[in-house]
Amino acid sequence: MSILANRLAAVKPSPTIAVTTKAAELKAKGLDVIGLGAGEPDFDTPEHIRNAGKAAIDSGQTRYTPTNGTPALRKAIVDKFKRENGLTYTTDQVTLGVGGKQVLFNAILATVQEGDEVLIPTPYWVSYSDMVLMFGGKPVLIECGENAKFKLSGEALAAAITPKTKWLILNSPNNPTGAAYSEQELRALADVLLKNPHVWVMTDDIYEHLTYDGFKFSTIGQVEPKLMDRTLTINGVSKAFSMTGWRLGYGCGPLPLIKAMNMVQSQSASHPSSITQAAAVVALNEPLDFIAPRNEAFKRRRDLVVKMLNEAQGLNCKVPEGAFYVYPSCAGAIGKTTPKGRKINNDTDFVEALLDEALVAVVQGAAFGLSPYFRISYATSDELLVKACERIQKFCAELK
Repeated sequence: MSILANRLAAVKPSPTIAVTTKAAELKAKGLDVIGLGAGEPDFDTPEHIRNAGKAAIDSGQTRYTPTNGTPALRKAIVDKFKRENGLTYTTDQVTLGVGGKQVLFNAILATVQEGDEVLIPTPYWVSYSDMVLMFGGKPVLIECGENAKFKLSGEALAAAITPKTKWLILNSPNNPTGAAYSEQELRALADVLLKNPHVWVMTDDIYEHLTYDGFKFSTIGQVEPKLMDRTLTINGVSKAFSMTGWRLGYGCGPLPLIKAMNMVQSQSASHPSSITQAAAVVALNEPLDFIAPRNEAFKRRRDLVVKMLNEAQGLNCKVPEGAFYVYPSCAGAIGKTTPKGRKINNDTDFVEALLDEALVAVVQGAAFGLSPYFRISYATSDELLVKACERIQKFCAELK
């Protein structure tokens, strides 16, 4: 008899972590691998935030905190939502997690029961579906292809809702495509949700500050305040603040939901690091002057990568509104053969051959629920991006 729980049978390891791990293993063998798989900014945590973490250590802020965070952090989160998003919460409506991923996990654990349906626009971040499966829910994947600009329409949402629907998960700007919902597009979704009061909304806004070309970010509770009593708004410090390793995500929502999530948190990780919480207070309260120049660098890298990928034979890459990913189609490479004789039958074959023969690590579209595409993270130096894209161009040109 296996010691493992049956619930794990439907769950698979994170593909993005798997790609990053394999790339690191090849690098350790001395191979010149360029890893474009990880969703992690290459910029350091801003100095004033680092200093706040050091000061917290030096001043003895190294003890347990309340499960839902220190009073200073809860106030900073409530103030952030009011100041930046026009959302009004109280400090007892705050929940924390060891990263945004744990906030999502806690919400699904606390609410999803056997047979509950969770609507997930596709392509989607790799963990949404597996979290739902882990707790007996049914992920309902709504394909949002290239013709839909990788975004969910009101019509598609209405067609997917059933009496069993419990949640809709929104992610804007999106991982893996970088697509972001305008206020008008969110309005169309809100109109459908108003007609379906049994459907709750979980909005993952972790890439909020990473938008380009003058795009104005909106979140659904801001667009339709009538949805606030069934919306969980999730954010964190990982991406915009370059604090991936600090591990802090947060969310606000209706009090009964937040109390349940905090109960779950109290029986798992207790709370994020006290040092991280102190640093996050400064991150959320201080001016965001450092974001604009970093976004200029991200935009430059985005434009560079899109241009070079569109010059590669068999690839087609759209320009995304935000995040730091592109999601090119490799449909033109399907059916071809590599110089080493490997047949490209799908995007997984393409990605594996690209790593083995061109030493460039990216993530297959199948991992995000939509093929034949692959995800590139351009959160690395211009020099490495040029080198990687040149390798991709050469690899594609040599396919027969």
